[in-house]
Order: sequence, then structure tokens, then C-alpha cells
Amino acid sequence: MTELSLTAPFRRMPIWLSAVAFGGIAWNAFGAVQFAGSLTATVDSLTASGLTAGQAAIMTGYPLWMTLAFGLGVAGGLAGSLLLLLRHRLSRPVLGVSLAAYLALWVGDAVHGVFSALGVTQVVILTTVVAIAAALFAASRLSAART
Repeated sequence: MTELSLTAPFRRMPIWLSAVAFGGIAWNAFGAVQFAGSLTATVDSLTASGLTAGQAAIMTGYPLWMTLAFGLGVAGGLAGSLLLLLRHRLSRPVLGVSLAAYLALWVGDAVHGVFSALGVTQVVILTTVVAIAAALFAASRLSAART
């Protein structure tokens, strides 16, 4: 008689992985709201929210590639987190692209004066974003290793 076993996609998902995937979805949904706000931001709206005119000019003067990196990071993080929840094998490359995009954005913030204009808070925020993207990517690698 043959033994029945569940194939990888039908095995019970570890609780930690479900929590990471749901957390990634929530985090990147918040990021999508931030990204949408960055697309519609003006110097006036940013100064009304508390930035100086110089800081607002830097924030609205991002090069196109930095805006694309932000969008790719968010979209990749959201899609990759959904794929992770579904335990789809594409979660790893999609989350890898998200991480690479966020790393590019971090470099862009450093090179284009965003960090110096906005200070330590911006460094901490974007470093946290990169760390979360790295953790999601690591979780996708661990998930793939378990299947």
C-alpha cells in the first residue's frame, strides 16, 4: 500500500510565515499610500505639513529613477508578500526586486541630499524600510527551503 503525503503547497503554513506575510502586506499597503502621496506632493503641501521650503524642494525634486525605485519597492513588496502568503515560488524573486529597489532608493537619498536635508529621521526611516524588505526576502528564502 502506498503512503499518502501532502505535497509542499498543501502543507500547513507555519504561523511565523503567515505573520510575516500578513505583516508585509500591511506594511507595503501603508507604503503604497505613502507612494501615492509622494506623487501628488507639492512644495506648498509639504511646507504646510511642516517641512521647510528647502526640504520640500528636495522632496519634490527627486529624479525620475528614484520615484520609479520607490514605486517598484512598494509594488514588489506588496506583490511579493501576497505571493509569500500563497507560498508561491515567485515570492523570492519579486521580494528580491523590491529589496534592490529600496537599496537603490537609499543610495539615491544619500547622493541627492535627502538625508542631509531631512536629517537622521529620514536615514532611520529608509534604513528601516530596507531592513523590512530584507527580512521579507529572507523569509521567502526560508519558505522556499521548507517546501
